[in-house]
Amino acid sequence: MGTFGRRGSKTGLAPGTLIHVGEKKVEKVVIRVLAYNSEKLIERELETVEGCLEFKDQPGINLWINVDGLDRIDVIEKLGGYFDIHPLTLEDVLNTGQRPKTEDYESYIYTVLKMMLLDTEREEIVVDQVSIIIGPNYILSFQERQGDVFDPVRERFENPASRLRKNGVDYLAYSMIDAVVDNYFLILEHFGDEIEYLEEGLVIQPRPETLRTIQKYKRDMIILRKSVWPLRELINGLQRIESNLIKETTRIYLRDIYDHTIQVIDSVEDFRDILASMVDIYLSSISYRMNDVMKVLTVIATIFIPLTFIAGVYGMNFEYMPELKWRWGYPAVMFGMTLLGVSMFAYFKKRRWV
Repeated sequence: MGTFGRRGSKTGLAPGTLIHVGEKKVEKVVIRVLAYNSEKLIERELETVEGCLEFKDQPGINLWINVDGLDRIDVIEKLGGYFDIHPLTLEDVLNTGQRPKTEDYESYIYTVLKMMLLDTEREEIVVDQVSIIIGPNYILSFQERQGDVFDPVRERFENPASRLRKNGVDYLAYSMIDAVVDNYFLILEHFGDEIEYLEEGLVIQPRPETLRTIQKYKRDMIILRKSVWPLRELINGLQRIESNLIKETTRIYLRDIYDHTIQVIDSVEDFRDILASMVDIYLSSISYRMNDVMKVLTVIATIFIPLTFIAGVYGMNFEYMPELKWRWGYPAVMFGMTLLGVSMFAYFKKRRWV
């Protein structure tokens, strides 16, 4: 069942009713907790939500709770209850068709964006929704499946001198968004190489498979564009938001992500223009090849018109045709037809018609 089909199940329900809208992408929901400050780092994988409470109110401790899998509504609801998250936010977390956005709930900031991974085997983009809730000393993140782009962020926690360990959770939120945007560059780099290779093959030998590949890449660019364009508004909103949860030192880094987002948008638009022009090149190449074929066939037909006329004349069964009784009649006619054909071909060649 698609996203629109599942969304229909919410019709008539009260706002804030928790229903998972999307595909089930994990067999088991995984809860990972990372508690940290400049001196201490604790990482755990929990079986239940209650295990998070051990770190919730510890003074001087920042908390990152990540949930992989959204089909366990009770887990999302309990976690939201422990951190006093509004039901409308939890509803958005469970709805995987959200547009990237930022919302300020005063006690926390809710951000949702699209994380993209490249399936190199099937040559397609895998899109997952990531919801990030930024609280005073905690981050709650929700993903559709296991496997993300945040491993470099987790590795930086190992260094006690890293900015992640020294700064608050707003800097962690920036680092997570930055990791998502950086992965867009990797995807665009991959498609840039593929499009360049495709363009070379298009000029040399266009084939129907080439057109299908172009159309596939155009769809991928549409997916990228739909995810990246709202991200610009999201980051701009985080910069302008009047909240103590985002420190001035972090807003500087957010401006850097904003610049990166603009670069991604420009690259996506450039690729879309290139792919559109490649369709025109493909059609022009096919038309050019067809014209070449028709030109050759026309020249052949033109050469054979007088030859057919001569053969038709001597194929008539008239009794009084002097050439029929001439000993060299047949060789003379064949020689004349050959000479005529070669002369016409030489003339066409001289005129550069072939």
